[in-house]
Amino acid sequence: MDLLHRSAAAALALACLASTGCARDDVPAAGTAQPPATSAPPPAPRTSLDPDPAKAPIERAAPPTLQPVALGDFVAADRVSASMTGAIEIADARISGANGAAFVTERVAIVRGGDEYSAGERYADMMSIDAGHPVELRRVLDEVRGDDGQGFCGSMKTGFLALASYEEAGFQVVKLLALQGDGIPAATATDTRLCAAASYEATP
Repeated sequence: MDLLHRSAAAALALACLASTGCARDDVPAAGTAQPPATSAPPPAPRTSLDPDPAKAPIERAAPPTLQPVALGDFVAADRVSASMTGAIEIADARISGANGAAFVTERVAIVRGGDEYSAGERYADMMSIDAGHPVELRRVLDEVRGDDGQGFCGSMKTGFLALASYEEAGFQVVKLLALQGDGIPAATATDTRLCAAASYEATP
């Protein structure tokens, strides 16, 4: 009887191996460790809603505002100023003369008396100021001629006005240079020339 059972078990085992429904070699046996699943690590938790400092835009300081060297009313103090404008009012973006002359301006630079407005020509030499004295340079955007139809540069457009201010004998003095040319006055300028040099004093 035992022999019959062993024969039947052997036959069943052979039948199972021949069948495609039995276990295959590539299926790991029970209890065998499985390889770990791979996945991207989770993002680091946000601790704040504030912007990331490493990605924040770089803040740059605003450029300094150019300050005027003189504002207010001034009377003509020499023959040139008397004939070209008469008394003047210097405002932040405009210079107006009593004879109807007017200049709409924009402040473009603060230079020094020792700087050259053209090759070999210094502000200090024409304005009687020290080399370190500040000089305000304004571009003329629009010009209205005086009653006689003449401007600082004759029939030509005034390109720039340079202003310097200082005290003398208790009075505020303003020196003005009228320059012709489109380019910024400098030692390398090729089209800058001096049209007129005028002097004014603060009204008493």
